[in-house]
Amino acid sequence: MTRTAIVTGGGRGIGAAIAQRLARDGMNVAILDMGSTDETVRAIEAAGVKGLGVDTDVSDEASVESAVKTVADTLGAPTVLVNNAGILRDNLLFKMTHEEFQKVLSVHLGGAFLMTKAVQSYMVEAKYGRIVSMSSTSALGNRGQTNYSAAKAGIQGITKTWAIELGKFGVTANAIAPGLIETDMTKATAERVGVNYEDFIAAGVGQIPVARTGKPDDIAHTASFLASEGAGFVSGQVIYVAGGPKA
Repeated sequence: MTRTAIVTGGGRGIGAAIAQRLARDGMNVAILDMGSTDETVRAIEAAGVKGLGVDTDVSDEASVESAVKTVADTLGAPTVLVNNAGILRDNLLFKMTHEEFQKVLSVHLGGAFLMTKAVQSYMVEAKYGRIVSMSSTSALGNRGQTNYSAAKAGIQGITKTWAIELGKFGVTANAIAPGLIETDMTKATAERVGVNYEDFIAAGVGQIPVARTGKPDDIAHTASFLASEGAGFVSGQVIYVAGGPKA
């Protein structure tokens, strides 16, 4: 049986790596993104499965419901969901506007809520589902990220709630909390704090026990496990993929 997976924000970075890994695992994969998805879809199809890109604003309920229906009609009922879409609007507390705060929460946290609400009915009907949502080590607090930290901490809370509510239907819910991963968003953070990117990475590596940065594939490997049939007894967990212990 070929399962259908949805990856939000899968046009590039971590989302693209996850989408391609799930395709190699044998799943048909839909990418829901407001940016270009062509390259990722081609990579998915190169793995011998079906790929689909759908222009979607995950913070908009009508957009989400339309996109999920398109996926179900085109690829089949989605029973794997990766909530990865996100944005940055970093600022120190005294500078952060209410709009910057709300926008980040609406995409990260609101988007995960809307996507999971739209997809869970397919999972419940199939008596099988895997929900994987992206948190972050910033959930533990990070200077200049009141909005992002709040959203990523919220992801951990809703993940545990979904695990409780949906477990009896064969649905698991887990979160991945990446540490320092080399992506465009990491480059944006370095720019925000006014540090050369190479210096920013070097400083980060100095605090990581495994003495290297993370790559998108590191997150993709973890997502692959959590999305697998073999992970059916793992639910409500937050896995820190950060090269060392976090609490």
